[in-house]
Amino acid sequence: MNATKKVALVVGAQGVIGRNLVEHLATLDDWEVVGLARRGGETRPQVRYIAVDLLDPADARAKLRGLDHVTHVFYAAYQDRPSWAELVPPNLAMLVNTLDAIEPVATGLQHVSLMQGYKVYGGHLGPFKTPAREDDAHFMPPEFMFDQQRFLESRQAGKRWHWSAIRPAVVGGFALGNPMNLAVAIAVYASMSKELGVPLRFPGKPGAYDKLLEMTDAGLLARATVWAATEPRAANQAFNISNGDLFRWNDMWAKIARYFELDVAPPLPLSLDTVMADKAPLWTAMTHKHGLQPIAYQDVSSWRFADFVFSWDYDMFGDGSKARRFGFHEFVETEAMLFGLFDDLRRRKLIP
Repeated sequence: MNATKKVALVVGAQGVIGRNLVEHLATLDDWEVVGLARRGGETRPQVRYIAVDLLDPADARAKLRGLDHVTHVFYAAYQDRPSWAELVPPNLAMLVNTLDAIEPVATGLQHVSLMQGYKVYGGHLGPFKTPAREDDAHFMPPEFMFDQQRFLESRQAGKRWHWSAIRPAVVGGFALGNPMNLAVAIAVYASMSKELGVPLRFPGKPGAYDKLLEMTDAGLLARATVWAATEPRAANQAFNISNGDLFRWNDMWAKIARYFELDVAPPLPLSLDTVMADKAPLWTAMTHKHGLQPIAYQDVSSWRFADFVFSWDYDMFGDGSKARRFGFHEFVETEAMLFGLFDDLRRRKLIP
């Protein structure tokens, strides 16, 4: 192996963020990639997968003991739970178990990257200070991202490796078999609206239609994550990473409707989790009619996630200037990102 070769351990390699990070790293000649996921993955040149239960310390140690060549850990794993407090133990345990397993064997470890988000600022709780900055004060816990970062900071003290914390906005991307992201939800909602002959209505809270928000392209996020992990100036720092532009649904929604050749009707608050619950027969019929991939309706979209995003009747954006000051200058136009994702879903025969 090339002495300068870097070896990435991508934890949570089958999620939207992890999958796109693996894809980006696989295009770089000086990286080798090991992906961790509960269900593993298909090995190919430069990339291999390990199926592991990171909630089981013994399984983590057994599966990772041979990874003595890992130089960079990219942590993007997540376990969902019903309440904020219940999220803390499993999500902290997975990070702890990963480092407990990898640090003793990977003596050449250089960096640990932690994927976070605007939950660090309380963006999921209600109106918060915008633009959010990386040095904003924490709020009253529980919040698992606080526990993860404190653990990482404590663990790194006196070590040769460094850490970074990456904070994206809503991520736009696609992961096969894990389509829990906003672009997929919008595309399926629009496709069903068209099939039913109804106009495209914004289904969120009334106040959400005209608020400022931003998104983060999954490819841009992958490039920023690798940059922060390899740029010496970025060591032991947190960075907001977004596309670089802001938008309001009252403008973007009409553009989305035009893409799908739909009329726009006035917004109407709808719980997508409720109104889309009976649409499995419609989806099955659309699959046959349009020759779509035979994906089970429950795996097509996460309506609760879409409801959550569309409920933000307050501004949702961060200050992205720190990453630029430290040397990362890439940006993506959000409108182009969404249409590119819709095009990709059509190419994959996941929507008509």
